[in-house]
Amino acid sequence: MSIRLVSWNVNGIRAVSKKDEFWDWFDNTDADIINFQEVRASHDKIPKKLADVDGFSSYFNEAEKKGYSGVATYSKIEPSEIVKGLGVEELDSEGRVLKIVYPEFILFNIYFPNSGMEAKRLDFKVAFCDALLKQLVELKNQGENIVITGDYNIAHNPIDVYNPKNCEGKSGYLPEERAWLDELEKAGFVDTFRMFDEGENNFTWWSYRTRARERNAGWRLDYFYVNEEMKDKVKSAEILNEIYGSDHCPVTLELDF
Repeated sequence: MSIRLVSWNVNGIRAVSKKDEFWDWFDNTDADIINFQEVRASHDKIPKKLADVDGFSSYFNEAEKKGYSGVATYSKIEPSEIVKGLGVEELDSEGRVLKIVYPEFILFNIYFPNSGMEAKRLDFKVAFCDALLKQLVELKNQGENIVITGDYNIAHNPIDVYNPKNCEGKSGYLPEERAWLDELEKAGFVDTFRMFDEGENNFTWWSYRTRARERNAGWRLDYFYVNEEMKDKVKSAEILNEIYGSDHCPVTLELDF
């Protein structure tokens, strides 16, 4: 059995739904599970065509603050359980996590916090990441297979940014953020894209301000990680940088069971 997953920070589901590029992709995707981040709309405000999609069950986690954050997952495969958030009250008001339990694996669809201008939210981000890692390790130790996807808001290594020297000290490339991805990998989780491509210039986000996408002056912020025990199930992992509609592009994962 093959399962195809896609993840995309859509930078506002209402905004992206007005773009032909989005529908060209959405109407033709062969994904079994679609994960969106930065939905920025409550379920009742989502365009009807995306609130109820033929062939998919849909799940949403909304922020308490209107028009902010939020994640959504559309699934052709029926899960056994849906959990919103990490189970930590002070970290869960922003609608950043959907944990979806399938027969073959547990999926985390996550919109990680941005540490913000002058790292004003770095403490919140570190607390969020640490609480997540604790849960991931517990599940892994219980023998669960795990897929963690979304916009991590972290570029891990110099190869993951267009101009590493210029990015030092910037949100998303801070030592504390990058060190957390080191910890994730030390805990036994694998960056699936790097299983297939160790090359440069593989980015998933480009600033609108500087027309960066035309120059491919980007950052790789969007990932599919799996636990090491799942590595032999990973058939492919790709960046769909030809797909437009957001300042991010989709990333994919194909699993064989």
